[in-house]
Amino acid sequence: MASTSCFLHHHTTLSTPVARTTTNLLSLKPNQLLICRAQKQVEAIESSDAVVSRRLALTLLVGAAAVATKVSPADAAYGESANIFGKPKTNTDFKPYSGEGFKIEVPAKWNPSSEKEFPGQVLRYEDNFDASSNLSVTITPTDKKAITDYGSPEDFLSKVDYLLGKQAYFGKTDSEGGFESGAVASANVLETSTPVVGGTQYYFLSVLTRTADGDEGGKHQLITAAVKDGKLYICKAQAGDKRWFKGAKKFVENAATSFSIA
Repeated sequence: MASTSCFLHHHTTLSTPVARTTTNLLSLKPNQLLICRAQKQVEAIESSDAVVSRRLALTLLVGAAAVATKVSPADAAYGESANIFGKPKTNTDFKPYSGEGFKIEVPAKWNPSSEKEFPGQVLRYEDNFDASSNLSVTITPTDKKAITDYGSPEDFLSKVDYLLGKQAYFGKTDSEGGFESGAVASANVLETSTPVVGGTQYYFLSVLTRTADGDEGGKHQLITAAVKDGKLYICKAQAGDKRWFKGAKKFVENAATSFSIA
């Protein structure tokens, strides 16, 4: 402000003649003040440019850091599962099994069993804690070209009803609720489907069976079947009704639906 007032003072006291005779002398201070003022402007501009440069540099650093630490969406989602971007997790509940012309996923905690229940049985696994939860695979010769040659899924089931088990009770069942007089078992087909996988037709059936001497309130039995090269492939997985609703359903369903022929 002092330099500014000085400039104004000299400017107001100058007359035109004096200005002509003392140009070299009097023009110096205004020029100096002008230069001084210009220097301040330059300094202000340089200071402003420096702030902008620092901001720009900071922005670039932040951007570079963001690029350097950028993670793919899949990795991010995986990191959120608390595995800290480690190796992908595998499903440890099941293990793949390859047999004679077929593949299946077996519950990891089930053990192989040497018990032979059905003709043509090539595989049997059962639950460590409850043998009534189990799966089996059978391969038998057939003159059918496709599973549909057996008729509907219900027709097919009537031809392989031995898969549903044998009844050990032979007494009267008039007092058994839900059973017809003299009947020792009942089977209710809950669901059927006819998927085509890899060009091969399959039959899938979900059956709930009840027996007069049985426990667990019945058994859920899932059957997957297909025909190829003159062979009938059947996978049956089952669990008691009580265990079915306590977690066995997942293992039985996965085993039955994972079954496929090569």
